Amino acid sequence: MSDSKKRSKSSKEDAPKENPYLAHLPPSERLVGGASSAKNDYGLAANHPLANFVMGATTAEQGEAAEEGEINPFTNKPFSDKYRKILAGRRKLPVNKHRKEFLDLVQNNQVVILVGETGSGKTTQIPQFMVFDDLPAFKGKKIACTQPRRLAAMSVAQRVAEEMDVVMGQEVGYNIRFEDCTSEKTMLQYMTDGMLLREAMNDPLLTRYSAVILDEAHDRTLSTDILMGLMKEIIKKRPDLKVVVMSATLDAGKFQKYFDDAPLMSVPGRTFPVEIYYTPEPESDYLEAAIFTALQIHRTEDAGDILLFLTGEEEIEDACRKIKAEADQMPDAGPIKVYPLYSTLPPQAQKRIYDDAPPPRTPGGRPGRKVVVSTNLAETSLTIDGIVY
Repeated sequence: MSDSKKRSKSSKEDAPKENPYLAHLPPSERLVGGASSAKNDYGLAANHPLANFVMGATTAEQGEAAEEGEINPFTNKPFSDKYRKILAGRRKLPVNKHRKEFLDLVQNNQVVILVGETGSGKTTQIPQFMVFDDLPAFKGKKIACTQPRRLAAMSVAQRVAEEMDVVMGQEVGYNIRFEDCTSEKTMLQYMTDGMLLREAMNDPLLTRYSAVILDEAHDRTLSTDILMGLMKEIIKKRPDLKVVVMSATLDAGKFQKYFDDAPLMSVPGRTFPVEIYYTPEPESDYLEAAIFTALQIHRTEDAGDILLFLTGEEEIEDACRKIKAEADQMPDAGPIKVYPLYSTLPPQAQKRIYDDAPPPRTPGGRPGRKVVVSTNLAETSLTIDGIVY
């Protein structure tokens, strides 16, 4: 072989190559190896927001600094104004004060049990803490966060995509039965526990994931319980896999004992002043009493949406019809929208509970109100803004 051909071949071999897991970055920042290689082990340019991050050893301060920077480290685009407003709200969540404590635990233990009361922010924030610490995209992995219900998986994924200022279905996505909203770039995937269990049938060691978060473990669904059994076996064969079990109730000691006394972390929830009113006598027909109470609130109380719990689909649909019909006869009470919520409702119909309350009928008139009539689906898995009653 001639010297020119050797030099040509050598130059091709020495040329920097693209890291396929950095497809979201500009071409100049995807290079690995060769003279133009970035100094960072992950092929990142020296001025990249994550250039100094060490996989599995990042600090809370580093994560917060990246979140408060000018450039989104996952899209390489400037953060939007909407992102800044959302970030200010995130900083007020109770779980944000415990970021350092959580990272210390997850970096030094394979399994962590976390108790977070409703409103603590654990479902949206803990996975993001892990994204900055685990850096799954740089090793071709994902972080999975399971939810017992489809609506929770979809709504939380949408919220986290907004919080991270990324496109839904790209860096953050969800996977539920009959709907896969993910891509090759997805690094944080919300999914139902049943979908992860199905994946485990084909991939017993869940090799696609660097961390698995089992959320709402207190619901004790069949799929979640089976997954916990699988996780206990998988972590023996995969010391690199991190597992976080999250519960909204204080009986998490059972999970702690099951995982050989894994460390337990507790995060308080956001509390608001609550007034409880009791009926003087037991109600012979609780359904009619509930409908009457909702209408009375709508007619006499200040602005604020209503959440009404009932037992099943038939009762809920019946209550929705009656509340809507009666409220339409109250022109002075302001407009009303009534939404049912139960597990067998189609996903698109379930999402309507996040719609805004209707505007006043006339300028300066009484504000509209939203009424959500739900099973226990809305008890812990979801946070619906605007609920007052």
